[in-house]
Amino acid sequence: MHTEIAPGVLQIDTLLGGWERVTAGYLVTGTAPVLVETGSQSSVAALLAAFDDLGVSPDELAGIAVTHIHLDHAGGVGDVARAFPNATVYVHEKGARHLVDPSRLVRSAALVYGDLLDSLYGRLDPTPADRVHVLEDGEAITVSPTRSLTTVDSPGHAKHHLALHDSDSGILFAGDAVGVRLPDAGILRPSTPPPDFDLEQAISSLRKFAGRSPAGVALAHYGLVPDPMDTLAEAEGILRQWAEVAEAAWREDRDIAAALDAAFSDDLAGIAPEHRVKLETLNGIHSNAAGFRRWLDQRAGGEPPAGHTHPHPHDHPHS
Repeated sequence: MHTEIAPGVLQIDTLLGGWERVTAGYLVTGTAPVLVETGSQSSVAALLAAFDDLGVSPDELAGIAVTHIHLDHAGGVGDVARAFPNATVYVHEKGARHLVDPSRLVRSAALVYGDLLDSLYGRLDPTPADRVHVLEDGEAITVSPTRSLTTVDSPGHAKHHLALHDSDSGILFAGDAVGVRLPDAGILRPSTPPPDFDLEQAISSLRKFAGRSPAGVALAHYGLVPDPMDTLAEAEGILRQWAEVAEAAWREDRDIAAALDAAFSDDLAGIAPEHRVKLETLNGIHSNAAGFRRWLDQRAGGEPPAGHTHPHPHDHPHS
């Protein structure tokens, strides 16, 4: 399933878990076409079918870029690199080694995702080191003589996160740095998973995006946002609200997940149950709570506040 969202920009629904409009990849066309996001390993069949429908031959794709190495974005890299042997794989410097040797990343994912790892996401096959190109901040990937994708280093969601700004359409491919907004749910939620979430970095990245005045912002989850500049401002406001609730609970040694759920569960009122399941699987309260807890503990020098001696059991991330 694919849709042209701007001249030369094709949005491909990578159908995570068979769900529509949850995970997107973007093909930017030109003399050297580049795919932004592969999706998970479980999505590779849907992605390759879309390429087949589009008539993209195995020797035609020039680049595969991932915004970060979380498995719902980069789990398919090894498989897609095999299918397109001429494509250079572009990734943040802090993620490159995990694409070459994914064993540690997959072990960590197995602890977090449990049974969902294989039933929903799949794993990650290695990519040969000579296929991997580490992107510097501000570096341009050439798509054609008149089109390039410029890297925007954007930590906060993950230390290995980058966005890509298309010179032709003006669309910024923002990965998860703006949050999750599934069209069928219609609300924007922050994505603050452990172990790398950092509030100040996340806000700095949002402001960096706004400074580029993008004509569009395309999320991995999912698609173009309604208004790019308004959404970037909204994302910062929502992130600050969630952080305020999380910090208040942390200081009082209350369950962060329960506090977030109490504060923001009404946002989901009126959303059909099948769409709530998608959102909560992809962007669960417990994962966000665990990310806030780790950030708050680290900011305090690794010491929890007085009386706070152990993590709450429900703060273990599952999505």
